[in-house]
Amino acid sequence: MTIAPARSPEAGQHQQAAGASPARSRVGAFPWAMALAVSVALCGAALSLNGVLRGWGWYWPVLTTVLAVSFTLASLRAVRAQPLLVTAGGFLSLAAILTLTFFRGSSVLGFIPTPATFTELGRFIRRASETVLSETAPVAPNAGIVMVMCAVLGLGVILVDALAVPLGMPAATGVGLFAILVVPAVIKPQSVGFWGFTGAVAGYLLILAFSQWFAPDPRTQADSARTPGQIRRAALTGAAALIATQLVALAIPGFDQGTFPQGSRLNPWGTSTGLNPMITLGNSLRAPDGSGRITYATNAASPLYLRSVTVDNFDGESWGPDDRNASRLPLVGQIDPGYAAPASDQVQQVTAIDTGSFNSPYLPAPYAPDSVRGLDGRWTWDPATLSIKGSDTTSRRQEYVVTSSVPNLSADLLAQSSAPLRNIPEDFTRIPGNVPEIVRTTAGTVAGPGNTPYQKAMAIQRYLRSAEFTYSLQSPVQNGYDGNGLSVLADFLEQKSGYCIHYASAMAVMARLEGIPSRIAVGYAPGRLTGATVTVAGQGALPEFEVDARDAHAWPELYFQGVGWVPFEPTPSRGVVPGYASESSSPSAPGAVDNGDDLVPDATPAPAPAPSAAPVPVPGTGGGTDAGLQLLPFLIGAGAVLGAALLAASPHLVRAAARTRRLRPRNPGEAVPLAWSEVVDLGTDFGVAPVPSETPRAYAGRLRSRFGEPGGMDAAAHRAVGVLTSDFERYRYGRPQPAGPNTGGPGRERQDAGGVDPAEHIGALELALRCNATRWQRFRAAWLPPSVMGRLGRMVAAPFRAAGRLLAATAKAASRALPVRSR
Repeated sequence: MTIAPARSPEAGQHQQAAGASPARSRVGAFPWAMALAVSVALCGAALSLNGVLRGWGWYWPVLTTVLAVSFTLASLRAVRAQPLLVTAGGFLSLAAILTLTFFRGSSVLGFIPTPATFTELGRFIRRASETVLSETAPVAPNAGIVMVMCAVLGLGVILVDALAVPLGMPAATGVGLFAILVVPAVIKPQSVGFWGFTGAVAGYLLILAFSQWFAPDPRTQADSARTPGQIRRAALTGAAALIATQLVALAIPGFDQGTFPQGSRLNPWGTSTGLNPMITLGNSLRAPDGSGRITYATNAASPLYLRSVTVDNFDGESWGPDDRNASRLPLVGQIDPGYAAPASDQVQQVTAIDTGSFNSPYLPAPYAPDSVRGLDGRWTWDPATLSIKGSDTTSRRQEYVVTSSVPNLSADLLAQSSAPLRNIPEDFTRIPGNVPEIVRTTAGTVAGPGNTPYQKAMAIQRYLRSAEFTYSLQSPVQNGYDGNGLSVLADFLEQKSGYCIHYASAMAVMARLEGIPSRIAVGYAPGRLTGATVTVAGQGALPEFEVDARDAHAWPELYFQGVGWVPFEPTPSRGVVPGYASESSSPSAPGAVDNGDDLVPDATPAPAPAPSAAPVPVPGTGGGTDAGLQLLPFLIGAGAVLGAALLAASPHLVRAAARTRRLRPRNPGEAVPLAWSEVVDLGTDFGVAPVPSETPRAYAGRLRSRFGEPGGMDAAAHRAVGVLTSDFERYRYGRPQPAGPNTGGPGRERQDAGGVDPAEHIGALELALRCNATRWQRFRAAWLPPSVMGRLGRMVAAPFRAAGRLLAATAKAASRALPVRSR
């Protein structure tokens, strides 16, 4: 082994082993500039979440979380911490800022978590989950959902930073930003919005620009360099991208048409929709095309409500269905409706239903069903609510006949039902502890004077249907109280404008406050005549009605001892007020259908049914479409395949980024050591790893032994290794050349004496290695390069090695501290 003379400090060169990295350049402002760019990108993308969350009170915690994580990463990178430590510091800073913001009371020093913190974290996550499952956008920004939002955006900072800096792929940071923007694109009717889109794009462009113009540490340097004509190419690329965003809504199924980004809302479910209880009810009512068409024919004296599911679980934040899976029974034979009235006092009705493209796990049926015939698949029913739910199927393309029983209800019968309640589950009487004062006061003022449950119920319905209240689909959205929680209910009673979910929720909550068990039924109002008839066995030709998303409805059901569950209709201009709940001053005409069609654009009543000699059931062919349902599995599968492909290709991408960085150095003085680092990594990838004590010339000799004869087909590779080795030896051991006009400037550092760029030598070396390697070695070098996988293994093992050294040092110190016993 040769021994090289020591270099003088003025030389500015560092002694390195054959596989060592070159000297690092000054970090400078790059970490701070990149932290600023990432913060702008994430905070800008977060602007689009306004409308998913109500108001702006949630934005301050999001802003502080993003800034704390971003500048923690920058600080660690500025002091030249290892990439693994930088990423670990990002996770620790995220945990600290979340603890400081949301769990200060259960932590140590305000930011160190304790076991109590994790217990509280579980409660926050459950609260966020309940909000997502049971509220419609915009949701109230409770602590749970805001905490989850801050955590997601903090993780987004770490992801974007990792792609932009250590992996050297700044263009790929758009994936992380897209993951955030897709949430409002799917949920909000107005899509991402102008400011959210503009902020995300501005931050993304800053990430690309700072990666281009700053000179960071060689390990984290961007893989781009300034080249002639790049401004012109950037302008052309931006123009093409802008045109593509305008055309994508027209070219791809699943996008609502409109000007991007305001109108092109991503809608992978298409227009065929099932009724998702309490979540999309407002969106269904606002649907202009009336999707999810259902037809039904009945022998009832008046049009029927179709009931899908009962919502009875209310925790103060929101209403939600309780499926009671443990107590559900298979749908075989008869269903016991549980009425206390004898069968002679009940009216039996027969209804034939065709669900068409309506897709839901819950089956729409008149209340209260006795039996259901003709269903495909396995179904169960809930004895407490009589809701019918599929076990392995949905309501889509089902044709069935429901036999239902309805008691002969009257105002006198309900007025006499004042016996004490017995055997009523707490689910139907539970009152949350955070009921707003306006709700309690209104309930006491409106229903307090009533002496019986019926009088109280009628007083609440009369109040909500009075001229003080107006029916509006847009007012809750515009004023930020679209939902079904208690805070929303308080806003509704102040504004006195909303749609069915607000009226039903108000009556159900006020009834419970007055001691009346209540729940909310979700389904469809009676709908419209189609003009056709349907023949049902034993019933003859029955008139056919249709309902769609515009008829989606919610109404309260109140329990009366000795009678059972009784529906009411507090929503003005919607549905049909039952005879027993009608005011004597304005009785409902028999069979009248006041479904608020005047509130829906272009809704014209269908003609009256005409008798048909050979009536045929009309399948539900209108309204909905299956395009979205067919597209959704494709999108999920394509996303999974793309994610798996990206993960599998990540070693290849990292290796390609490292090569690009080395062959296009920002600092011309680093061209030679970077080229030698590429030689070492190429050799490692093809099975010729350097030995720590090996000189560059010895390593080059071992590498050339893999080639053929110097004068043969591999002559270019032999010459390339010789030139690159000589250049690196001059860099390490030779006298440094002073800068001057005769040194050749930057181009001199990029070329050898023959005027050949190092990239050409590297290309010749790689070609020779590939030609002399086995198929497995070529595959491994391309997709599982040992130079990358080895570094990854060392990064993963670093904490364990550090822990081992710490334990060894502790054990050694402890052994020294033990007293030595003399014999």
